[in-house]
Amino acid sequence: MTTNRQIILAEMPQGRLTPASFRLAEAPVPAPADGEVLVKARYISLDAANRAWMQGVTYRSALQAGQVMAGGSLAEVVESRSPGLAPGDLVFADIGWQEYGTAPGKHLARLPAMAPLTYLLSVYGVTGLTAYFGLLEVGKPKAGETVVVSAAAGAVGSLVGQIAKLKGCRVVGIAGGAQKCAWIKDALGFDEAVDYKAGGVRRALREACPDGVSVYFDNVGGDVFEAALFNMANHGRIVCCGAVSAYDDVPPPHGPRGVPGLIVTKRLRVEGFVVMDFYAARDAALAELHGWVESGQLKVVEDVIDGLENLPVALIGLLAGENRGKRMVKVD
Repeated sequence: MTTNRQIILAEMPQGRLTPASFRLAEAPVPAPADGEVLVKARYISLDAANRAWMQGVTYRSALQAGQVMAGGSLAEVVESRSPGLAPGDLVFADIGWQEYGTAPGKHLARLPAMAPLTYLLSVYGVTGLTAYFGLLEVGKPKAGETVVVSAAAGAVGSLVGQIAKLKGCRVVGIAGGAQKCAWIKDALGFDEAVDYKAGGVRRALREACPDGVSVYFDNVGGDVFEAALFNMANHGRIVCCGAVSAYDDVPPPHGPRGVPGLIVTKRLRVEGFVVMDFYAARDAALAELHGWVESGQLKVVEDVIDGLENLPVALIGLLAGENRGKRMVKVD
């Protein structure tokens, strides 16, 4: 344990993200200071937000060229100088794209050992909690209502649709390609699917949702957001979780048109959220998610890629919609 492999953000991307924006580097393994722990990454989470962080300040500081690429990891404590954490403990650590990193122990919580470990990064991690709180606390669906979710075959969207079904809703997913559309219906239980790659999303949604959309869970923004907006039912709720269409497109897509009038006449509520806002209720949410998984009512779909060196191409693929379910990279 003398060398720490890292993925460096070599240059700020101008346009679409490419492997040239990153480089593999080696550095000494850091030593933890008082109150810190040294952790080794086991699995690194990949999310569309990784790309958004390259565009400036969000809910975290802006990234700069030359830094270790930002990202969260399911990690194992190697050395601890913080009470309450010991070697072998599992934690979620925001140490970026590297094998080893240090973090203040007060910001880490010991995670339970389970099989498979990857569930701690998907359904029992930020992904599952984002789907749970975004849908249930922000969207507030009622049984019998129609819920539409974009990026429905992705990490968050695949869970949102299933949770909405568990709450008695009719669920329509928007996904890319006929195969993904068939999959979310056949494997995940969605009632209908709309293929955005086929075009005509607004008309397709109107046909799939004849009574309008009560809750739209938005992961993409852009034209798909606009199509959903024009199909909202009166008093509908739009949950703004992400805008992947604007993260990596050049030029970025236009914003939705006709927004003010529609929001007023249909009395819509449009609300963005960050999952950390709801962490006071995290234990209760995890208990319900665990119950659904154990009973087989909630299917967990993961896309695991081997090798820290493959992080750049794995993120680029995620932005292109390659994955089904939660994508992550296994470090060791």
